[in-house]
Amino acid sequence: MPKPTPEYFRRLSGLIAIDDADARPTRPVLEAFSGVEMATIPIGTAEDLETAVSRARVAQEGWAQRTPAQRAEVLSAFSELVHRNAAELMDIAQAETGKARIYAQEEVIDVALTARYYATTGPKTLAEHKVRGMLPGATSVRVRYQPKGVIGVISPWNYPLTLAVSDAVAALLAGNGVVIKPDSQTPYCALALAELLYEAGLPRELFAVVPGPGGVVGQAIVATTDYVMFTGSSATGATLAEQAGRRLIGFSAELGGKNPMIVSAKADIDRAVEGAARACFSNSGQLCISIERLYVDKAIADEFTAKFSAFVSAMTLDATYDFTADMGSLASAAQVDTAEEHVKDAVAKGAKVLAGGRRRADLGPFFFEPTVLTDVTDEMTCYAEETFGPVVSIYPVDSTDEAIKLANATRYGLNASVFAGSSSEANAIADQLRAGTVNINEGYAAAWASTAAPMGGMGISGVGRRHGEEGLLKYTEPQTVAEQRFIGIDRAPGIPKGVYRAVTPYAIRALKYLPGR
Repeated sequence: MPKPTPEYFRRLSGLIAIDDADARPTRPVLEAFSGVEMATIPIGTAEDLETAVSRARVAQEGWAQRTPAQRAEVLSAFSELVHRNAAELMDIAQAETGKARIYAQEEVIDVALTARYYATTGPKTLAEHKVRGMLPGATSVRVRYQPKGVIGVISPWNYPLTLAVSDAVAALLAGNGVVIKPDSQTPYCALALAELLYEAGLPRELFAVVPGPGGVVGQAIVATTDYVMFTGSSATGATLAEQAGRRLIGFSAELGGKNPMIVSAKADIDRAVEGAARACFSNSGQLCISIERLYVDKAIADEFTAKFSAFVSAMTLDATYDFTADMGSLASAAQVDTAEEHVKDAVAKGAKVLAGGRRRADLGPFFFEPTVLTDVTDEMTCYAEETFGPVVSIYPVDSTDEAIKLANATRYGLNASVFAGSSSEANAIADQLRAGTVNINEGYAAAWASTAAPMGGMGISGVGRRHGEEGLLKYTEPQTVAEQRFIGIDRAPGIPKGVYRAVTPYAIRALKYLPGR
């Protein structure tokens, strides 16, 4: 039986932003470990989304009148509630996704940290400030930040706690309303966090959860909100970006990745093995920033490959709501099918399986072993396409330069990892990689959890950034207010207009001698 109870689902279903939710057609929500229906969710429509946006607009007007510090108080309270309800949140994340509890805990911690970061630093980032004007002393210029209005969030199934709220808390602190369409596989994670936001003091209509098909509710988000935040595939992201562009609204997205790790000849092999296993198989490999390509110097490739394969073969797979499993199940039959197809295609074309490679129906319908491949070539599907599952390929290389070249030989550019013999060597490699984040001595968590730093992708891996100041200010409209005093732009009191116009270019040129000009 799943940990979340029927009463728990009934309680959360009362928070859905659909007026007559009980009368609507529903779809099943499965427990990923067993594939058994554990709840249903009403199917929302475009009209439901439009109603939620209209109500959020009304609520947003009052919310925008609060100071950033007052908004931060709500997010600070929310962060504490997330910590307090961590066990319940981990249960629902595991139930809907099948991930191991350690990675459900990772999500809970991330939500709390992100909310606390913006509650602590956001008011200062959003504070009105003065900048130098055209004519020092005569031109007074201040910059302030206005909210965009209502932000539409389309969140995925793989990290349904983190990606439902980590973007929303920044948008809320900036003074916006938020309407979210969670993935249909994982709607109750978004509702669980909505409940805590309301308990923290957030007006209910300011954060609305509208479940439903992407082709209906997702399209309505792009058609009605003032800014769209999307996490998902590069193909879908490109379509949504085009649609947002037609309306001239802002768009930000974290998209796919085919992320590399480089292990240099002088790296600590045992540390790299353990780091690579976490980097490749966290959340069963269903992570945009997980590693799918390992470039290992030939001087250590045999030893690394043997140790890594043995480590992966010893990993514990289990359907359990405790911390005993190293890896849980995948989230759906489609994810298992993709992983199996990529492995079969590679093997048929000459690749070798060094660990894993099989479905594990004895554990549950969506289990697939963590898999290590070698001898992968460019005619194999898994060579360049994102598997988004527990499959990684090892590529021995002659040099660090070759590893960097191969790591960058992709349309993606989301995340990368480096294990080297020294900090200076690792940083020199990192500086040459085309990826939005690069982790040294770690696969992904060091960069992801550093919430003060921007997170996002290059190439087809994303547009814009989450986290840091960039992740907050993207939800604002910067406004410049310039006041001209004492003298005009075109003339000054007591000076003939012609004389004033003649000397102006010389005066402007002389400004370069002032500090900061």
